[in-house]
Amino acid sequence: MTSPEPAASAAGPAAGPAAGPLDGFHVGVTAARKVDEQIALLERRGARIEWAPALSLDPNHVDDDQLRAATDEVLARPVDLFLATTGVGMKAWFEATARWGILDDLLGALGRAEILARGPKSVGALRRQGLRELWAPESECFEDVLAHLRGRDLAGVRIVVQEHGQSLSMASHALRRQGADVTVVTVYRVEGAEDPAPMFRMVDLIADRKLDAVTFTSAPAVAALMDAAGVTGRRDEVVAAFQADVVATCVGPVTAAAFELWGVPAIVPERSRLGAMVKLMETELPARRSGTAIPVAGRLLVLHGDRVLLDGLEVKMSAAPLAVLQALAVNPGHVVSRPELLAALPSGQASSEHAVEMAVARVRAAIGTRLVATVVKRGYRLVVA
Repeated sequence: MTSPEPAASAAGPAAGPAAGPLDGFHVGVTAARKVDEQIALLERRGARIEWAPALSLDPNHVDDDQLRAATDEVLARPVDLFLATTGVGMKAWFEATARWGILDDLLGALGRAEILARGPKSVGALRRQGLRELWAPESECFEDVLAHLRGRDLAGVRIVVQEHGQSLSMASHALRRQGADVTVVTVYRVEGAEDPAPMFRMVDLIADRKLDAVTFTSAPAVAALMDAAGVTGRRDEVVAAFQADVVATCVGPVTAAAFELWGVPAIVPERSRLGAMVKLMETELPARRSGTAIPVAGRLLVLHGDRVLLDGLEVKMSAAPLAVLQALAVNPGHVVSRPELLAALPSGQASSEHAVEMAVARVRAAIGTRLVATVVKRGYRLVVA
């Protein structure tokens, strides 16, 4: 008997519930590409899956006529600086120019330019064609590419930007304000899902807090979910759910950055890989279920026994700052006085209120200065979202 295709709601194997670190968790998956692999990884760990593709199953639509016209424009004049943003986009562009018989012309034009690449996938696509990037940000964020150029004199510099699936018109305008001559090459456009019904169902499940987590593997998928939530009138409920009970799980920092507009904290693995994302969920979801999750100043703070997680990453603390943080977390947002915090310090460390100040300073050093506020003459509080 063949296995069923992933449907709007796909349960685990019929042979019985799989015991694993995600047993009992209900996880939403928004991916269109590599969805079978992702669902298999999650189900193998015991998760129950809700699948709603945010984008088309063939999301990267290439308009040959438009791309050929843009390529001719690139080749018409020398290129000083080239910005590569996606591996799939560069691969599609090279394949198209090979069909047209002008790949060598394009490689020659780009090879004479200074090349900046957004991340490792675009770097890989370039290097496979013998092109070398001069610089790429560790963050994989296009905003950091722009920041790298911000202090430079770009007057008269011709910059070609390979646009990813979403418009980079604002970035192009920013470069033009610095005096650059900018040409944008739109290799493909990301298309939305053909049937929006599963995504509407996903919106309802998130808003009603019936999912433990939702995974995202691209920034356009985040935008598509938020658009669907807006159409159904439940965007505020979706944002509130993500801020408190539903874990937004992103494959990398570029995807997570799409949530920043909405004030949604997302957990992100150290390596932008599907397996690493699922591995992070193995520890993150059980810890949140049995621990205390607190939205704090646009971040998500989780206390689980002696463990502290901030946006999914473990933060190490010694006994005194941990005791202070736990005391502040008992009633998030409310002021805890210095005498109360002094009483919460471990035995032998509660010598004076100066010890409280030192412990608070260590808490701030560990989780960020904006997350703990000083209330003059009263004490301290967590800055809740």
